[in-house]
Amino acid sequence: MSLHPVAETIESHGCSIVLRRVDGPAARELFLHCQPPAHTAEARAQAEAIYRAILDVLAAHGGGFGQVVTETLFLRNAQVSVGPVRAARRSVLDLHSGATSQRPATTYIEQPPLHERACVEVSLQVLLPNAGGALRCETIAAPREELPCRCEECERAHGVRLRVGSSETRFHAAGLCGARGASAYEQTSGMFGLAERLLQQAGMEFSDVVRAWIHMRDIDRDYAELNRARRDFFAARGIDPAPASTGIGGAPVMAGHDLCLGVYAVANADRRPLARAVMTSPTLNEAAQYGADFVRGMRVEEANRVSLYVSGTASIDEQGRTAHVGDFDAQADRMLLNIAALLQRQGATFGDVVHAITYLKAPSDADRLRRSLHAAGFEGFPHALVVAPVCRAELLCETEAIVVVRK
Repeated sequence: MSLHPVAETIESHGCSIVLRRVDGPAARELFLHCQPPAHTAEARAQAEAIYRAILDVLAAHGGGFGQVVTETLFLRNAQVSVGPVRAARRSVLDLHSGATSQRPATTYIEQPPLHERACVEVSLQVLLPNAGGALRCETIAAPREELPCRCEECERAHGVRLRVGSSETRFHAAGLCGARGASAYEQTSGMFGLAERLLQQAGMEFSDVVRAWIHMRDIDRDYAELNRARRDFFAARGIDPAPASTGIGGAPVMAGHDLCLGVYAVANADRRPLARAVMTSPTLNEAAQYGADFVRGMRVEEANRVSLYVSGTASIDEQGRTAHVGDFDAQADRMLLNIAALLQRQGATFGDVVHAITYLKAPSDADRLRRSLHAAGFEGFPHALVVAPVCRAELLCETEAIVVVRK
């Protein structure tokens, strides 16, 4: 396995795309983050340019949109933009034969990009089989009678099952919701239950999940009930350890849905135990000690790479307290220190990051955040910078990352 040492920055159709590449024994994996052209402030035009640029980059690597396995669209204003963005995406992809033959696990989420003129930015993960290899990919759709409701978003609910090489099964799902208008506890239970049913259709169990993402329209109101419902769900199924996770503010695009879920699961095809280990750091306590059911990070020895999935990490100290209340620069530094300490124990550095998302509570802190990231060397990879409230009112920023290390 080799990690391409330098991220590529590609200009295409006025867009800026940052790409990081991993060459493994079974496949080449690409991680991309795409920003729209600066010359237009219209959502549809931005999305059209982004997807044309994406197709050009994928073609240059010998692939197409059918090899995209995950896709996240960060929207400035979901109510205004999701319709035009979807229409633009569909019109561009439909022009290319086979571009939409396989549906990726897609999240549309209202988390405004820090790039002020961007109505939408897009992150992708792509899996390209090596020469002579085959990538077996299948859409797993939930039966209509098992959907939490009949809204447009729930009708789209599905998972993606992939066979990597001859030995590994991967599963991605995104944008899963509970019943519209229900309590936060009921919505959480519903979206976790839907994920479990999709996993079971794919021949897997929730215990195979190594990474989860949870978005909440009102995190201050709903975070406690999310934790209560998640804890009950895990306890009922004996989930231990819990997966790595990010619980963050972000509005689902359909009104009435207040939470949505994404998951990534991986297992050996013959169901032998997968080599994985919980990541820890001397600078952080365990989240379960203050009532949040996730681990700080998960190391997973996958068929194509050894991956470190770093949970959403903020300015938390060794006792689980918020460090540096009211001091943005110190919080950003502590956040990055915590991530560096998690990676150091795994023999990794910021240079091994292949994709990250940083969530910023107040857009007015954008320049200070960028200075902190640059000073720490947390750059040189696809990185989404978006506005989103964090799980505690006093926390000002949070970062998550995917990291690849050598076996």
